[in-house]
Amino acid sequence: MKINKIKINSYGKLKNKEINLNDGINIIYGKNEAGKSTLFKFIINTFYGISKNKKGKEFSDFEKYTPWVGEDFSGKIEYELNNKEKFEIYRDFKKKNPKIFNEKMEDISKEFNIDKTKGNEFFYEQTKVDEDLFLSTLVVNQQEVKLENKEQNMLVQRIANLVGTGEDNVSYKRAIDRINRRQLDEVGTSKSREKPINVTGRKIEELELEKSELEKFENFKYEMQENKNNLKEELLNLENENNLLKEIKLLNEKENIEKEKIKIQENIKNENNEKINLIKNKINEIKNNNKNILENNFEKIKNNNEKNKKIKKEKNKLNKKIILIIILIILINILQFIFIKNKIFNYIFLLTVPMVLIYSFLLKNKLNKKIKNEEKIEKNNLEIFEKINLEINNLNQEIKLLEKNNLEIENKINNLKNNFNLKINLEKEKIKNKYLEKIEKNKINNLINLENINFEIENLQNKINNKNIELHKLELDEKNIEPKLDNLSKIEEELVNNKNKMLTLNKMNLSFELAKSVLEQAYEKMKNTVTPKFTEELSKNISSITDGKYNNIRLNDEEGLIVELQNGNYVPASKLSIGTIDQLYLSLRLSMIEDLSNENMPIILDEAFAYYDNERLKNILLFLQEKTNNHQVLIFSCTNREKEILEKEKIKYNIIEL
Repeated sequence: MKINKIKINSYGKLKNKEINLNDGINIIYGKNEAGKSTLFKFIINTFYGISKNKKGKEFSDFEKYTPWVGEDFSGKIEYELNNKEKFEIYRDFKKKNPKIFNEKMEDISKEFNIDKTKGNEFFYEQTKVDEDLFLSTLVVNQQEVKLENKEQNMLVQRIANLVGTGEDNVSYKRAIDRINRRQLDEVGTSKSREKPINVTGRKIEELELEKSELEKFENFKYEMQENKNNLKEELLNLENENNLLKEIKLLNEKENIEKEKIKIQENIKNENNEKINLIKNKINEIKNNNKNILENNFEKIKNNNEKNKKIKKEKNKLNKKIILIIILIILINILQFIFIKNKIFNYIFLLTVPMVLIYSFLLKNKLNKKIKNEEKIEKNNLEIFEKINLEINNLNQEIKLLEKNNLEIENKINNLKNNFNLKINLEKEKIKNKYLEKIEKNKINNLINLENINFEIENLQNKINNKNIELHKLELDEKNIEPKLDNLSKIEEELVNNKNKMLTLNKMNLSFELAKSVLEQAYEKMKNTVTPKFTEELSKNISSITDGKYNNIRLNDEEGLIVELQNGNYVPASKLSIGTIDQLYLSLRLSMIEDLSNENMPIILDEAFAYYDNERLKNILLFLQEKTNNHQVLIFSCTNREKEILEKEKIKYNIIEL
């Protein structure tokens, strides 16, 4: 099994990071705090899940690696098994279970067992390696290889234990003596009362009871959340309808304004028509009141003219007669003067001239008065007639102006109606299109054509206010139950911890019981089968590590682990140097990986060589090259020493810089 590609969206300090890994040795290089340990944890937590359990630490992995900014907390790993089947695992660390895809990108997550506590166990089913075994064998970190002088004997003992019993922390000699005491102290029995299993059992019962009570509030919260979502959706719909109605109302107000303009023009037109009718009535009234004048005036004027003409003719005739008479008198007088020569007759004839003149003057004066009187009557009648006609003409002119004004008003009304209808229809279409995605089409049409729109707006506003009150009440209720739900979260976490603890205690108890019954048989079997294999492997490893200085290691029941010197003598392994023992322990763990799984599992070394000198580092890298040829190796390092030695020894490797 090998890892091909790592993609980190966001995990701890690492964001948007893609890493391609090769077969063989891969060096992940980075300075301190560059994110090497974070990447290591990402790999483990992607395969096995991330824990919210602090496990005695200040922070759980979930708390420690949750990004500070942003909601994304995810990534994926592409890997393939020995049979060349390729898989992708995508994990959102906020969710318990990942998604597993095969080469065809089919989601096969449900094909694997899902444990209530651990989640999807796909990786264990594929490799038969659980997280504890993975971390205790396939992962080596700096703390496991850093040794002080006082720890030398302890490490030798761990190697001896590993060779003798298969567990580096189990000594057969002390196991039997300690097993009963540990079982009682660390687990307890059905007869004990204040031991861990008894205390934990009572605690679980108490927590289950508290959880049962608080879960009612959790269900209530889900109901409230659903109600909140429904209320928000209803509010959104009501507000959309209300906004639509407000726009329609505004449009209607515009429409009313335009209609009012039209109405004003129509009123003006009607007023004009009323004025026209009044004027026409007035004209008829004038005509009726002056009917005689209007009908007879012309004849009267004509008659007066004839009279005046006759009087003038008479006057002219009179003038002619007077002139003729005067001329005649003058002629007679001349003749009389010539022929008669009578002075009396002359004087008489001379007197006739003034008399004729006086008479003609008087007669003429009378005619002039008669003419003036007739002219005065004629003028008076004419003035009355003209005055009436003028008034009628003025009134007719006013009618024409009003009719012209009405025509202009009619055109203006038609223009207003045409422009208004077009504008209103366009506005309505805009409003319809605006709300088409928010409100059903039929409802939009109903709302647009609603008659009592003010009542509906008021009704909708009341509904919105009521819904807001309901929503506010729900939010207050939600805030009130938050402390209880926070307590539920703590109780659930504590319950999980106690159940895990109880599970661990039960496993421990079962282990103790099994150990007591089979330990002896197992130890004998180990001595006859596994121990020779381990001692043989240790012998090969120490020979390789020490360049042949030591070639043989054995396990002695009395002295523990012993090493054969070049002269054939055996000495306790504790006599070796710290560095040699350190390498021996590491090489033994690496040599065990072949028996862990049917898969060639990756080996992860996290700053494991920080305290190696260059010679020891070279030997262990050569050992890795030789012993782990079929395994992918991930070396996390903050130095270039590994790179330099691999290049010098011409060993292929892949480097990734963080």
